[in-house]
Amino acid sequence: MNEPVPILMYHSIAHSPNDATRGLSVAPEAFTEQMALLGDRGFTPVDTARLAAAWRSGAALPARPVLITFDDGYEGVHRHALPVLAKHGFASTLFVSTGWLRGPYDTGGGLDAMLDWDQVRELAGEQVEIGGHSHTHPELDQITDEALWSELLRCKEIIADELGARPVSFAYPYGYSSRRVRRTVREAGFAQSLAVGNALARRRQGPYALQRVTVRRTTGIDEFEQLVEGRAITRNFARDRALTKGYAMVRRARQVRRKAIRSRV
Repeated sequence: MNEPVPILMYHSIAHSPNDATRGLSVAPEAFTEQMALLGDRGFTPVDTARLAAAWRSGAALPARPVLITFDDGYEGVHRHALPVLAKHGFASTLFVSTGWLRGPYDTGGGLDAMLDWDQVRELAGEQVEIGGHSHTHPELDQITDEALWSELLRCKEIIADELGARPVSFAYPYGYSSRRVRRTVREAGFAQSLAVGNALARRRQGPYALQRVTVRRTTGIDEFEQLVEGRAITRNFARDRALTKGYAMVRRARQVRRKAIRSRV
């Protein structure tokens, strides 16, 4: 029960992604090969709610659990990923930014072709847990308390209205959070939340800081196997971690400047 679990983070699944999503897009053929490898290696995909509930209660998980997650809500998840997941009988979780999806709440922020709500409902009926990913996808640790609550509650309420069930899982946009953000996500009614971190998820991380590994367009099948088996993750993501650490310092400096400016007003 305390064994680490790979949580895979996907975004767009597309043959021809645009420039905004290209780096984090995965070709449909690659996704098909990756899902086949999970099946061949005896992995059992579960959704986010099941993993977190098992780690809270001590309930048993199936053999070799793995999570397949998708962020934002790109149309290719329905077009290309769903048939593959259904073929294998795999569960997964889709974290949607409600203001990016096509429909009455669309703010125009979507980076590529996005899902509509009929497609989200179809996904929800096929072992895909629908989780929250904010309304407009901001860096949550950089916005005010009022804006943070608005992002979380608007997202939660829209999903509940459209699907008839409140989402219980959340993923931080860009993977960024803070103690304030994690506390607010919990108080908003989400039972667990995912970060990035590019490491295997472990129970000791706590339900509001579970880490994921990024699957990219450049992730070959050998590297993918290393990721799900927990091998060479540190080496594979060394550059990412260095960049993330550097950008975190820049973001902290910006936040300090903003606080200083607000205190003078």
